[in-house]
Amino acid sequence: MNELIYRNEVYAITGAAMEVYNTLKPGFQEAVYQEALEIELQLRQIPFESQKRIRIRYKEQLLQKEYIADLVCYNAIIVELKALQKLSGTEDAQLLNYLKATQMRCGILFNFGHSQELEWKRFVL
Repeated sequence: MNELIYRNEVYAITGAAMEVYNTLKPGFQEAVYQEALEIELQLRQIPFESQKRIRIRYKEQLLQKEYIADLVCYNAIIVELKALQKLSGTEDAQLLNYLKATQMRCGILFNFGHSQELEWKRFVL
């Protein structure tokens, strides 16, 4: 049987994001949702780092260019936030690149801009 990695952790983070979406609804900028989600994560005692810098290696050398992940929860799950009417696919690629660069195996993409419901995707490398 294939067990979902970080199943309970992803469930907890997603619950916090749903609370933010249901409280604020769509229409705000991404930074508003990020701040609200950070508050919700604190309330639920979910450990996270905000605006985590991600270094990239090329042939064992660190590049000067860095990525900045919106959140890293449980020191293991990259959380990327968007506030778009529609995801285009580039957001998926962005999160996958973050996972590759960090060697982390799990990521979640949340889109707070969708008018009907919180849009979210779970990624596993």
